[in-house]
Amino acid sequence: MATVEMVMPKMGESIMEGTILSWLKKEGDLIEQDESVLEVATDKVDTEVPATHAGILKSILAREGEVVEVGKPIALIETVSSDLTEEPTEATSTAAATTRDRQSALEKTETIPEIPAYTSLILGAVSKKEREKITGKKFYSPLVLSIAKTENIGSAELASLPGTGKDGRVTKDDILAYVAKRKMDEPKTSAIDDPIPISDADDEIIEMDRMRKMISQRMLDSKNISAHVTSFVEADLTGVVLFRNNVKDRFRKKEGESLTYTPFFVMAIAKALKDFPMINISVEGDRIIKKKNINIGIAVALANGNLIVPVIRQADRFTLTELSKKINDLAKRARENKLNAEELKGGTYTLSNIGSFGNIMGTPIIVQPQVAILAVGTITKKPAVVETPTGDMIAIRHKMILSHSYDHRVIDGALGGMFVKRVADYLEDFDMDTTI
Repeated sequence: MATVEMVMPKMGESIMEGTILSWLKKEGDLIEQDESVLEVATDKVDTEVPATHAGILKSILAREGEVVEVGKPIALIETVSSDLTEEPTEATSTAAATTRDRQSALEKTETIPEIPAYTSLILGAVSKKEREKITGKKFYSPLVLSIAKTENIGSAELASLPGTGKDGRVTKDDILAYVAKRKMDEPKTSAIDDPIPISDADDEIIEMDRMRKMISQRMLDSKNISAHVTSFVEADLTGVVLFRNNVKDRFRKKEGESLTYTPFFVMAIAKALKDFPMINISVEGDRIIKKKNINIGIAVALANGNLIVPVIRQADRFTLTELSKKINDLAKRARENKLNAEELKGGTYTLSNIGSFGNIMGTPIIVQPQVAILAVGTITKKPAVVETPTGDMIAIRHKMILSHSYDHRVIDGALGGMFVKRVADYLEDFDMDTTI
């Protein structure tokens, strides 16, 4: 027998922790390698985590609702050795001792359920320094510490709270009841000083779900990190529109699915990124990381209004048909919540098709740690001046506005503007002899 640690896997760029949603197996169960063992939630996706080894699930080290950093142990798996007489090794003995210590610690820690009002606070873990400042030497769960930090409850005030948990420990219910009572006891201000109410009696109060809270935080983080600026270009997509109209019925009959405009956009972006590799970068501190692969994320709107961004890896290597099939598959599975973590990480550039909602242009927010994002608006018919061998003429053309937001810390207006113009050029010069 040998005991191995199963750790919280890394499930995307910039994702440093995950929340245990549920264990699909219990201690003592026999598990196969790559068999789903638990469900984990991150700021991008809820996903099942497979077992790293085959054997027996010996110990569960992280409870449901607990937030665990990437790389930290979440379970111990006892693998079956082919040599039944194998003597315990020093590593095995150490692992067993570690298991006993962790199990003992878990038994002394209250279960921390996820509650809507403080989900985002749990995800923003309290640092060791803050923990010591708030708690002194007395033990408190991470959830209690998060609430105390947010409500500005100091160590002395926290220590005075009576606890109803084991050994008098302060539970979630204890501190929430205290917070509610403290707010009720606060002196009322005069009518003149009363703030403008944010809701009337007839208004409906809707609690943000977990994904919306995370999206909200990521958007704020991106605006705080990157110096956003947006350049706009209008492109003539008449050729693309005519080509698609001519082949879409044949494409559906042959492939069994629709040919949308998105693969045309992705193909043009991939070509432009090869021309301007300093757009295909990320920033880490004072360093610029120039990406080798062109991995394009596609923003997909979910039925509940939230967004998710699956990634097409090495998008420059696909044909139009291959891109179409891949995009359709990712979008379908995104809406069915069937994407895996690998399909959501590694993006180097992002496309947002706001035209599908009837919008003509927008100012998209950059997906960190990328440095740029392109929004494409709706395609509309417009009168335009067209140059012909016999002179200029007015014609009806299919036009679309491209909105390119980029990080002005590392991309100047010239580069940002030239890039989006090159994307427009590739769309306007689309090869009408392209095969599907």
